Amino acid sequence: MKNSWLVRSLSLILIAAPALLSSCQSQQPNATTTPAAGGATATTAADTAQKRAIKVNPSWLLQGDNAPLTIAIDKGYFSTEGLDVKIERGYGSSDTITKVAAGQFELGFGDIYSMMEFNAKNPNDPVVAVAVPYNRSAFSIVSLKSSNIADPKGLTGKKLGAPAGDAPRKLWPVFAEKVGVQPDSVEWITMEPKLRETLLIKGDIDAVSGFATTIIPALEKAGRKPEDINVFYYNENGLDLYGNAIVVKKAFLDKNPEVVKGFLRAYLKGLQDTLKDPTAGWESVVKAGDSLMDKNAEKRRLQIALERLYISPEVEKVGLGGVDPTRLETTAKQVAGVLKIEAPPVNKIFDESYLPPLEQRALPPAAERKPLI
Repeated sequence: MKNSWLVRSLSLILIAAPALLSSCQSQQPNATTTPAAGGATATTAADTAQKRAIKVNPSWLLQGDNAPLTIAIDKGYFSTEGLDVKIERGYGSSDTITKVAAGQFELGFGDIYSMMEFNAKNPNDPVVAVAVPYNRSAFSIVSLKSSNIADPKGLTGKKLGAPAGDAPRKLWPVFAEKVGVQPDSVEWITMEPKLRETLLIKGDIDAVSGFATTIIPALEKAGRKPEDINVFYYNENGLDLYGNAIVVKKAFLDKNPEVVKGFLRAYLKGLQDTLKDPTAGWESVVKAGDSLMDKNAEKRRLQIALERLYISPEVEKVGLGGVDPTRLETTAKQVAGVLKIEAPPVNKIFDESYLPPLEQRALPPAAERKPLI
């Protein structure tokens, strides 16, 4: 999947024939339940030209956990908000944040803590998180059971591999401290992202750092079974980090508040639909992908997101996209120490004022959430 360097663009285009449009709308009653930004409602092909074009960067290739985006496009949620959303692949969270700050994308999905580092270095051009759909981070250390590393303490004296800019690698000192390992007791081997799992399987390294949503599907595609793999999530070992957030350039946010609010309304409806029917979400991503997309890998990626990233007891309280300010403050301080920056106040990291009301972004009840099949 990640060996593909293709650019994908997805556009939601309204059909011109009134009778056909009426038929489509009758099959999508939810598409009209949210008022469009600025009160605009699209009904003809001519209106499409009047929609606000929005480029969104998902931080990597289009993948299974991007289902909320594609299903919101398919169901017309963005169109109802007066938005013509295009998805263009990314090259990593840090790159996404840089490009959002440069105005190459209106919105992106990026790591909050990498955003903190960027803002510390670029105080005159800050980026801010406006929603955190990934309530938990996919940061992890992964090993094969053949390496005989039964728990994180077993990493002592081992060779760990990751790209130089890998965010979990940067936070290794905090993770190591939390699990009782001397940070400098391991040897880090630097490699290209596409070689990470290969070198682990070959035994050239004992463990790797990265996103579980990346590493696990790659290892399973290479023939390893879930029971062959040890995954040490940062969230389960003293670093209760948030996952990727929807990030926006502060200057754009100030000038276009209704655009951002409309985007969040549509996206979070897509997330609710994905949680209710993840199979439909997965099928939406597959339809949006190309011939190089590994359907099974994307299904597995979405399954990990469903089990580990989207849903938590906290989401029951703060709603989809929200955060617990105390938790965010704690993790920001933990990360700031490693990055050698000053921890910013929570309101400089996350602005909740653009989110829909809590009742509109509630986590669907468990009884309404179907399994991914």
